[in-house]
Amino acid sequence: MDWTERLNKIIEYIESSLQLGHEELDQKKIEQLACCSYSLFQRVFSYMNSITLAEYIRSRKLTLAGYDFKSTEIKVLDASVKYGYDSPTAFTRAFQSFHGMTPTEARKESAVLKVYPRMNFVEDNDIKWRVEHKEGFRLLGVRRSISCINGENFRAIPAFWNEVMQNGRLAQIISYTESHKPSGTFGVFGNYQDGRMDYYIAGVTDRPAGRGLEAIEIPPAAWAVFECVGPMPGAIQKGWRFLNEEWVIKYPFDHADCPEIEWYSAGNSFAEDYKSEIWIPIL
Repeated sequence: MDWTERLNKIIEYIESSLQLGHEELDQKKIEQLACCSYSLFQRVFSYMNSITLAEYIRSRKLTLAGYDFKSTEIKVLDASVKYGYDSPTAFTRAFQSFHGMTPTEARKESAVLKVYPRMNFVEDNDIKWRVEHKEGFRLLGVRRSISCINGENFRAIPAFWNEVMQNGRLAQIISYTESHKPSGTFGVFGNYQDGRMDYYIAGVTDRPAGRGLEAIEIPPAAWAVFECVGPMPGAIQKGWRFLNEEWVIKYPFDHADCPEIEWYSAGNSFAEDYKSEIWIPIL
């Protein structure tokens, strides 16, 4: 499930809770739906919508309260309880600040109330992404130092993959990792320095390092995961362009102290439906 789908499910849960008059949202339920911590979800929500989750919920509560006063005989005391306010006075103050009138005035036929609409999210690009917490895991693979200057990495990394496929190293890595989770093959970026970086081609295994294979420990982390579909290397490169040119501008997360990762599924990497992912560690 991508982030857009998760957001819509969370909004559905919030709306159902508000209309049923639940005073408090279940943060654990939101964490389950978002697959990340509540605090991280709040930040993603704010980045996406230019409004905090708390302000969105407050605005929706007062919108629904306006509907109640227009269409029912609900009392101010009952409305304050239904929408989680400490007292009728606190509710009336918030209602008046939001709608520009008191609950009593809102009952008048001529009263025009403010409406904050329910959010509905639609994917506006063909690269889907989500936030996901993953436990730590250990990788074993081969490493190469690669230049990042003038986009050289976009040529050197595919060339490195071709070399590892041809010399049998990739088959060796896959044979070591087939029974481990997460499955698939990984490209790992690390140790950026002086216009260069280390790039690993690796897989998950508990085998010891040696014979040209190096171990990389990936700690538990929250990840922004980008789904790339299509033949290599074009699909993964398209994902990186979207991430660097659009996503990082809209979602200015702090980068966690952890490598960036490419994940490659098993199968024909030149197929139109081949699946790969980019994982960015976030705080």
